[in-house]
Amino acid sequence: MATLAKHLILCSSATTSSSHSPRRRRPLPPSATGGPDKQSAAPPSATRRLVVAASTALAALAARRPAAPPPAIAAEAAAVPVVPTPPGTVPRWGTRSYVRERFFEKALSTEEAAARIRQTAEGMRTLRPMLETMSWKYVLFYVRLKAKYLDLDLTTAMDGVPGARRPDYVRVANELVDNMTEFERFVRTPKVYESYLYYEKTLKSLDDVAEFLA
Repeated sequence: MATLAKHLILCSSATTSSSHSPRRRRPLPPSATGGPDKQSAAPPSATRRLVVAASTALAALAARRPAAPPPAIAAEAAAVPVVPTPPGTVPRWGTRSYVRERFFEKALSTEEAAARIRQTAEGMRTLRPMLETMSWKYVLFYVRLKAKYLDLDLTTAMDGVPGARRPDYVRVANELVDNMTEFERFVRTPKVYESYLYYEKTLKSLDDVAEFLA
């Protein structure tokens, strides 16, 4: 009995001492400490990606910049005399903004308006390949842009038509505007047969107007 009591006292004392003793913690690995050297150093793969991206961007910018011409070509271009534009001719319309040409530049003279109408007739004949391939989007843009210039040029060019022929000119000009409007409508739909029909009518009306301005 005394031996059993002594054994129980020893077990209880061992349990109490183990419960009051502090628990030991395992040391953290060096990678988890996050020291100043570890936080400031970037991984080599990220640095390599940044260098490659920067070099690619610089190469793209350099490719977009036009290269300077050789000195011989630049000197030859500077020596070419500037030939003035002869009267009755105008630069190709549509090379600048329509808003700028329409509202911020000086109006064309009668001869210049007639010359631009003849250029419009030439340009309309270049639409045939686009009609054959049914490129309706490009045809529609082309016709609408030409119609904007044509409305103004027809009115300006009428001042150069003799008074006795002005009624006939007005009739032919109205037919041209109507045919081009119908041509634009059938291209927008689109309808193949009607587009070809009014395309030919528009070309004929342009030729009729050009005869009055010859």
